[in-house]
Amino acid sequence: VQLQASGGGLVQAGGSLRLSCAASGRTFSSYVMGWFRQAPGKEREFVAAIRWNGGSTTYADSVKGRFTISRDNAKNMVYLQMSSLKPEDAAVYYCACRYGSILYRSDLEDVDWGQGTLVTVSS
Repeated sequence: VQLQASGGGLVQAGGSLRLSCAASGRTFSSYVMGWFRQAPGKEREFVAAIRWNGGSTTYADSVKGRFTISRDNAKNMVYLQMSSLKPEDAAVYYCACRYGSILYRSDLEDVDWGQGTLVTVSS
């Protein structure tokens, strides 16, 4: 599987940014797709996930109401729309996928990872 994340950049606090993840290499209909982030000196943490089939979503409490995860089945794309960004949202964001419906921890087995995209939030 290949997961190609893009869309990171520098944004002011309160601003918005949309991350994209291009997924390829398998049929994702039975997968859950997600976003994680890792700030310097911190562990990788769950941000949001979406089931490819059905589109049900889950979010970390820290981003609920501000971030929206979505997918485009036809394009095999997953997006993370981030709004009302805070300095504490700054991190490297990673796209991930896992067979099944559970993807809320970075230490789960059989998680496929893409390369990260850096989000910087200025105060």
